[in-house]
Amino acid sequence: MNNISEILDILKKLIKTASFSRDEDKTADIIQQFLKLKEYPINRKGNNIWVYGKNNKAGLPFILLNSHHDTVKPVESWTLDPFEPKEENGKIYGLGSNDAGASLVSLLAVFFHLDGFDKKYNLIYAATAEEEISGAEGIHSIIDDLEKIDLAIIGEPTNMQMAVAEKGLMVLDCITEGKAGHAARNEGDNAIYKALKDIKWIKKYSFPKISSLLGQVKMTVTQINAGIQHNIIPDKCSFVVDVRSNEKYTNKEIYEIINKNIESKVTPRSFRLNSSSIHLNHPIVKKGIKMGLMYFGSPTTSDQAAIPWTSIKIGPGDSARSHSADEYIKIIEIENAISTYIELLKDLDIK
Repeated sequence: MNNISEILDILKKLIKTASFSRDEDKTADIIQQFLKLKEYPINRKGNNIWVYGKNNKAGLPFILLNSHHDTVKPVESWTLDPFEPKEENGKIYGLGSNDAGASLVSLLAVFFHLDGFDKKYNLIYAATAEEEISGAEGIHSIIDDLEKIDLAIIGEPTNMQMAVAEKGLMVLDCITEGKAGHAARNEGDNAIYKALKDIKWIKKYSFPKISSLLGQVKMTVTQINAGIQHNIIPDKCSFVVDVRSNEKYTNKEIYEIINKNIESKVTPRSFRLNSSSIHLNHPIVKKGIKMGLMYFGSPTTSDQAAIPWTSIKIGPGDSARSHSADEYIKIIEIENAISTYIELLKDLDIK
């Protein structure tokens, strides 16, 4: 697709259409209709849309071009209408413009462009749902419906630099049990005090395996709740731990270490969002380095955490603009992203 205005029109249509996580059906309809006009057979599951290249050939490896079309809800400090795309001074303002509409439409342009050439790989393009909430009905739900993916390119705002590793996420619900009693007398077993011992361990413990790209595993107690009134010794204290893993551990391994070292009952909400990484000797990373792209480890979670395939995260825009008031993308960032993606994938051999 050489017509940038067509790509920008799709982005503006998406901005105009509310697509909060779990409620993305209308933006899925827009993407589906556009691909249908281009005469691609549509695959749809829930609010996930994917298509295969028309020139795919048997026996070649598959590269997935993927980004998400759901958004967070706009913060109250927007000074513009978040659902009215405003083009001004080379920028397009609107909710989801940066995260991740720009990646979504740039990869779509790249898919159309590359599909017209002979390649050493096959292409799949997927616009997926529920990324902002790491939802089970997003890309995770279509893993078994796709061909075996040999490489996934995940479009997120990275200033078109290569995120070659990404921290995983695990949320732990912890409950400490004591015994109720009257606060005025020396009775009961205070669950808060018991929880504090575990929280102190969580704060001080350092996992020994440290990543050169992602640093240490990070544990943070983010919520705590206990007690029903001032004169009753609390018999239960619950707290939540946010765990950001590096690629040296699986979430299950981290859970088992924590569970062995604290007295509280620990319940993981999911083991699904593991850390990920791609080897620096992978052909796409080597190609990117040759092109002058930088690589880094990303502290933020994306759909990389939900997929089992080798992947790299790269896309136009700045992560600092994501989820912020008056979010925008620069048009030149989209133009540069399309040309960079094409150069990165041109003549790529991942066999």
